[in-house]
Amino acid sequence: MFYPQERIGLFIDGANLYAAARALGFDIDYKRLLDLFGSKGRLIRSFYYTALIEDQEYSPIRPLVDWLDYNGFTMVTKPTKEYTDATGRRKIKGNMDIELAIDVMEMSPHLDHIVLFSGDGDFRRLVEAVQRKGVRVTVVSTTRSSPPMVADELRRQADTFVELQDLAPSIMRAHHREDGARPGTQLYEDA
Repeated sequence: MFYPQERIGLFIDGANLYAAARALGFDIDYKRLLDLFGSKGRLIRSFYYTALIEDQEYSPIRPLVDWLDYNGFTMVTKPTKEYTDATGRRKIKGNMDIELAIDVMEMSPHLDHIVLFSGDGDFRRLVEAVQRKGVRVTVVSTTRSSPPMVADELRRQADTFVELQDLAPSIMRAHHREDGARPGTQLYEDA
């Protein structure tokens, strides 16, 4: 539940939200997402967190990052780190949890309601901390994927849990046959 004069902040864990939407078979239209939450109260800030692969001529997520940056989102990015695991395989790491947590804590005095787009159980203590400051927290993720993409402890801690699939009619991207993309394909981000 949202109230008309409520100050709202969106905090989007990009890779997590992308993976959840993909598991449910749709792509997010971020303009529609902004419009939806802007209609629910006073949208103060919308943060989007993602790691970017450097030294790559073309990054599939770059068009999305640029579009979000020009269309009302505060982009928080950092380069991915490459490492070799114990079995000798190359891995890429790009965790944005600390950046998101710091921004939530810094913004919480200016917000009445935080909407966290992530199912990551590591955020449970963050949610608890801002709730102690009097801020309500809605978590948006999914239990309808297999396996569910939201940690049970995060879902329980939130004031409200919103099933991402229930938002789909309001925030899904329409696909056009002439754009060359098949319905259900994501052109922008790898999780």
